[in-house]
Amino acid sequence: MMKHPYSPLRRLLCLFGAACLAAPALPALAAGDYPAQPVRLVVPFPPAGGTDVMARLVFNKIGTDAHWNVVVENRAGAGGNIGLDAVAKAKPDGYTLGMGQTANLAINPSLYPRMPYDVLKDFAPVALVSAQPVVLVVRADAPFKTVADLVGAAKGRTLSMASAGTGTVGHLTGEMFARRAGIKVLHVPYKGASPALTDLLGGQTDFYFATPPIALPMIKAGKLRALAVTSAKRSALLPAVPTVIESGYAGFQAEDWKAVVAPAGTPAEVIRRVNEQTNKALASPDTISKMRAEGSEPRGGTPAELAAFIKAEHARWGAIVRESGAHVE
Repeated sequence: MMKHPYSPLRRLLCLFGAACLAAPALPALAAGDYPAQPVRLVVPFPPAGGTDVMARLVFNKIGTDAHWNVVVENRAGAGGNIGLDAVAKAKPDGYTLGMGQTANLAINPSLYPRMPYDVLKDFAPVALVSAQPVVLVVRADAPFKTVADLVGAAKGRTLSMASAGTGTVGHLTGEMFARRAGIKVLHVPYKGASPALTDLLGGQTDFYFATPPIALPMIKAGKLRALAVTSAKRSALLPAVPTVIESGYAGFQAEDWKAVVAPAGTPAEVIRRVNEQTNKALASPDTISKMRAEGSEPRGGTPAELAAFIKAEHARWGAIVRESGAHVE
């Protein structure tokens, strides 16, 4: 009987080498079939909140147009940290995505004494979804008609500023504005936007930097007056309301933005596909119309652009948190 020319050891080494050569093709093959199963989208905030609404607008559109099965999982808590931590620790195969935003990607790392994840190391940026300004509002019967009126009054006495909670975008925007204007304010934090709005309307506080979904209904009802918006340009929903920049504060800008991220190490081809579908959804007239009705503007862009944006916002909001002295235990 003729013996095989290879010894058992050589045959084992050959098989191992073939496996090594084939291994790099496996992620590409998996990415080529993506998505072959339902995709879990973790929203780190409760249902019907701003982040949840933006997530569903985009991924419902992707589900309809690209026939992807995307399952939204709301995991709220710790200012969005709990849900985003679940994303950071998930298997990086593209089947777990997360909705990050200004709080859990830019503010919280400086607000909380301990973070469960590293924003700049534990995520693969996918796409910037949307951004909305903050609206400076006062009661409709307040004596302040302009930003200058408000600042002038605050020079003579301490005004009270409501917020939806310590470290929220509205709170930190107000702190940043107070420093720029050279005024002192009394911060009154509430457990959410609704009680903050209730007390503003009831006369317990003087002003509030509110998000559009909270402010717009009361502005339209004639119960609140908008003095300014914090975006670089005027809001399409409030075209008569000037920006803070127009009101004399050059470069003043603060927006609450949302972005899709994945666990670090997610295959590049998967990131590219999710980014592509997200941008397609954001370009849809229907998506644009629905986002603007919520006071947000669609964004989009590349993963590299989002990575640079998150890095810049992480540094900028971190400085604002430290200057304000805000912290959460």
